[in-house]
Amino acid sequence: MRVLFLLPGGTDSQLQAIPAAATVAERLGAQVQVACSPEAAPAWKLLPVVEKVIPFGFEGGPSLADWANLLGNVREPDFQACISLARGRQVDLMLSMSHIPTRVAAGGFSATSTVTPEVGWPQQTFAPYLRALGLELDAAAFRLSLPKAALEQAAAALPAGQGPALLLAPGGGSGDWPAAQWEQLGSQVRSRLADVRLLRASANPLVERAAQVASSDVVLSSDPVTTELALLSGTPLVALGRDPASLPSREGVQGLGGSLTTLAVADVLRALGLG
Repeated sequence: MRVLFLLPGGTDSQLQAIPAAATVAERLGAQVQVACSPEAAPAWKLLPVVEKVIPFGFEGGPSLADWANLLGNVREPDFQACISLARGRQVDLMLSMSHIPTRVAAGGFSATSTVTPEVGWPQQTFAPYLRALGLELDAAAFRLSLPKAALEQAAAALPAGQGPALLLAPGGGSGDWPAAQWEQLGSQVRSRLADVRLLRASANPLVERAAQVASSDVVLSSDPVTTELALLSGTPLVALGRDPASLPSREGVQGLGGSLTTLAVADVLRALGLG
């Protein structure tokens, strides 16, 4: 059995779909293919059961030739089902001509099964799409399985010492928590935990970034990709600028929503249990 996922969005959006794709592959014994933007395609290297990634820029104003090429890609293999988060007349026309018998979407004339999207933690919001295939999704139970070599390399790169490793992952950009606040936080943490090992999130390939997250004891992140990697690895997380309602309700996960430009260092220290 083959199942196709059509997934607009960046790397963080692809990471949010990983538990759903893994569940489909495991429970149905399915070969999974994903169509997503070329820039976000490396996210799927974290899930080896994905048979193929089809690069397609949903948000880039694809031409008729692009849609025809995508149709060729999805008609060649024998897909039995498709889960589509893409919307619009073009994707409906393409899917209508694809010969895929089961097409699950939130709407559109090509859907053979229409679902009502859920709100909340994005990884779990894929549940109604999987339910249409007869599957139940437990995104909270999913954990990334990373290569041993990558984990060993990440552990060896941690700062020396025996104290807890706190990974700092600024998102960057004008709306991020100011750099001065990140620096002040580091000083305040060191004054409370003399043996703390502070490190910054790397810009390495995604598998290496995921291994760094998994090897840390706590992640403090305003970067959407690092936040998703922490959730997938089960590493304790404080997510800056993230509404708590969009995070799983589990121990060790906290969200500090609202404007990052006005977020106080004291609030972050309290979330880290150091206030």
